[in-house]
Amino acid sequence: MERENLDLVTCLENAKTFHGELCAGITLGTRMSILGLKAIGIDDPKGKDRKNIIVFTETDRCVTDAVLATTGCHPGKRTMKIHDYGKMAATFVNLRTGKAVRVVLKNKDGDRKTTREEIEQNPHTGEYAMMPAEDLFEIMEVWVDLKPEDMPGKPLHIVTCSSCGERIMDVREVHRDGMILCKPCASGSNYYTPLNGKAGENTKNSAKEAEELETTARA
Repeated sequence: MERENLDLVTCLENAKTFHGELCAGITLGTRMSILGLKAIGIDDPKGKDRKNIIVFTETDRCVTDAVLATTGCHPGKRTMKIHDYGKMAATFVNLRTGKAVRVVLKNKDGDRKTTREEIEQNPHTGEYAMMPAEDLFEIMEVWVDLKPEDMPGKPLHIVTCSSCGERIMDVREVHRDGMILCKPCASGSNYYTPLNGKAGENTKNSAKEAEELETTARA
């Protein structure tokens, strides 16, 4: 007899293979995915339902690998969106029906701070695999406003930043006083700092340059 597509044992094995080990995050992420998919009416995420799902995860840790392995959703396919809030949570959206649910790990520790040492000493991997889902997770129906530029498929358009000259896809540009700016140039900050004065050189002083461009445009 064949196992169902969302069989826990099979899904855990797939997630373990993808991630490289079976840990608490993989166990939780796998169970979270199965619960979320079933709640939105998806039973074959890698087969007939593969074009009907978008998933939002709220951490960049093991849980997200488990969600990817179980749902078949990928950032590169634009079917997985990662919002790193540092939370053990994910939202599953059925694109065909619009139904969406958010699944989050229940807080059983209150306001207590948990240290790395405590986490390493008490991995809970086996325990999380056996506990009833209702004891582990909270699940709520939600609405997700999916915009055309966030959907899978080719970019709606590609434009050029007026400040750094780099190309911007998927309507991620900022329009300001008649100029088109990428988000780093618009905000004047970035996640990296150029060291050689070449790559991204314009972005380093983007706030000043954007102001100069604005002055020129008004002249």
